[in-house]
Amino acid sequence: MNDAMLQTILLVAMIIISVSLSAVILLQRSEGGALGMGGGPSGFMTARGAGNLLTRVTSILAVAFFVCAIGLTIAGNYARGSRSVIDADAVGSIALDRPQQTAPAPEAAPAAPAQPAAPSLDDLEASLPAGQGAPAQ
Repeated sequence: MNDAMLQTILLVAMIIISVSLSAVILLQRSEGGALGMGGGPSGFMTARGAGNLLTRVTSILAVAFFVCAIGLTIAGNYARGSRSVIDADAVGSIALDRPQQTAPAPEAAPAAPAQPAAPSLDDLEASLPAGQGAPAQ
């Protein structure tokens, strides 16, 4: 039996058990009576007998639910085997599939920026519009 079929069978069983467990829990008599079975002692079973039966069925279905959950976990991990999440061969094949990228050649360290020189009077005269000349002394 392959793993997919086993997982499908366990999943269907878990759904059936879940629905059955919900129905049995809703049938139980609560403090307020809600959806609980029973009424008078003249019914199919007495209130105590119905309570014991439903409690027993609930326990059996709960154990079956947990067994199915553990079985699904084991069946899901069985297919993986002992492979690691990060498989060295898979990482190597991914690295081989990519085109080789060469790192850019390291450039010479950039020179430090030049320190600005203090403005001079000649710079000021050059920046003025023509015809104004030097400022008056």
